[in-house]
Amino acid sequence: MPRLLVVHHTPSPALQEMFEAAVSGARTDEIVGVEIVGVEIVIRPALTAAAVDVLEADGYLLGTPANIGYMSGALKHFFDGIYYPCLEATRRRPYGLYVHGGMDTTGAVRAVESITTGLGWRAVRPPVCVTGPVGKKDLEACWELGALLAAEVAGPLGRPGVVRS
Repeated sequence: MPRLLVVHHTPSPALQEMFEAAVSGARTDEIVGVEIVGVEIVIRPALTAAAVDVLEADGYLLGTPANIGYMSGALKHFFDGIYYPCLEATRRRPYGLYVHGGMDTTGAVRAVESITTGLGWRAVRPPVCVTGPVGKKDLEACWELGALLAAEVAGPLGRPGVVRS
């Protein structure tokens, strides 16, 4: 069964809302008329996610706060632990990113994109970036991100069977 790994650092109510919306989208049964069948959603906090989790997944949903112009230390710890063990085996796998910041998310997004580019992962859409309070449109964007990733992991026409690269 195709697997979507959700790796997150969720220290605030705003990030909790974004996390819940993205996971809800990933668990949806349908997006744009395409049935999404048989995707297992595995959720790991960034401080406990390991290389084996990444290797066993077909796609990745990442969530982080923007802290002092960078991703959270927890997500950086995750990348430090999985980078070399997963470098060759996970190329071309899809990922998505949501980020919350008080005033700016640019540095956090740039850092994550730099690492995911090195890993050879491919973004399914631009990151969902929110500063300040989280609004309805922000939560809808998170839901769509999760749903798009689940559809991508499910394979062509929403059917299971993504070939691991």
